[in-house]
Amino acid sequence: MKHRRLLLAAAAALLLAGCSPATSGPAEKNLDDPAKKDIAMQLVSSAENSSLDWKAQYGYIEDIGDGRGWTAGIIGFCSGTGDLLRVVERYTAKRPDNALARFVPALRAVKGTDSHEGLGDAFTAAWRKAAADPALRSAQDAERDSAYFDPAVERAEADGLSALGQFIYYDAYVMHGYADARGTVGFRTIRAHALAEADPPAEGGDEEAYLNAFLDARVEALREEPSHSDTSRVETAQRVFVREGKLQLETPLAWRVYGESYRIES
Repeated sequence: MKHRRLLLAAAAALLLAGCSPATSGPAEKNLDDPAKKDIAMQLVSSAENSSLDWKAQYGYIEDIGDGRGWTAGIIGFCSGTGDLLRVVERYTAKRPDNALARFVPALRAVKGTDSHEGLGDAFTAAWRKAAADPALRSAQDAERDSAYFDPAVERAEADGLSALGQFIYYDAYVMHGYADARGTVGFRTIRAHALAEADPPAEGGDEEAYLNAFLDARVEALREEPSHSDTSRVETAQRVFVREGKLQLETPLAWRVYGESYRIES
């Protein structure tokens, strides 16, 4: 109470002197601000596609040997995890006669495996060609937002996290998924481990300390998964932004991931 009375007295003195308290800097923005979201997509693309040009990745498709089958599109939707199926189903709902529709039964059959059964060269060629269709691009955007971006930002906001913290949650959603699956550690478990070590800002904790605890938990999750044992996505990228205090993802941003250097100027 004494501290509060002193603050009130100081404010009153400023008003009597014809002054007003100093104003803060520019308003903070969440990750769903278009400019911040574009930065987030560039950051993810640097790790998923070794490029900042995320809009050029709608037609990307490759088996990266991580046990998830085909990895495709702007955030790496996978045939093994089922989100690639959901993208094609969304696309088919809008464009029933599309060239990917005939692969829906095969995509359903391989869910939960790394199999390419029924998804050979004809499928990958059809995916690359269909990527020129705005309807497929829209389906990818919608799946990204509903399954990854929106829930990650919502959870981060509830934890009191800044745009950087929201991005850190989003990238974990993209790479690990929400729940544990097939011997892999998901976002939910990573967050639980972080909460055991530090309080988030919404509970009075220091954001930098909490984000480092979350990144520590994520590194442990990566080390448990042989196909994702390289931790540079955390250590020489996101951890750097935390250390630099870039809580609003302020540009310029410079980082390294998987041995490559990247920079966003503005």
